[in-house]
Amino acid sequence: MTKAADLALGKIAAVKTALIEFTDGDDAIAVADAGVVTLLTTAVAKSEGGAVTTNIAQGLIKSWTTHGSASIIDSFNTASITDIATGRQRINFTNNTSGVGYTIAGLVGNNNNSYSTTMNLQRPYYWQTSGYEIVTLYLSNTAADYSHTDTQVTGDLA
Repeated sequence: MTKAADLALGKIAAVKTALIEFTDGDDAIAVADAGVVTLLTTAVAKSEGGAVTTNIAQGLIKSWTTHGSASIIDSFNTASITDIATGRQRINFTNNTSGVGYTIAGLVGNNNNSYSTTMNLQRPYYWQTSGYEIVTLYLSNTAADYSHTDTQVTGDLA
């Protein structure tokens, strides 16, 4: 049996090679100077240039949604969409955020048209740990439902 298998069975406390260390504590894996990857407690990775590191957990998208009107086309960490009014939807998270300090990026459009559009991300009252509201408008400020709306959220999950 290998050291890694013994570790998985709880027979040993740690396995160390020249580059990788497996432990039975909170640090699931650590890769030494070859890539500086430590998962779970610190979750960092060396940048492509090798000069800086990125916190993986904070650098990931926590939720994204592609929808037409209030119908989900595809999503991640999106429980549902509530249609509030023309051009106004509430995106509800499956797993809440830890606070309302998250950021949202979005894009709207209709299939095969040349309408000028804009998206208003309703803040701060409408941003809650359970989800957020968006308003989609023509540039003339007229509310409109679009066939394709994309949003993504970065921040911390609860």
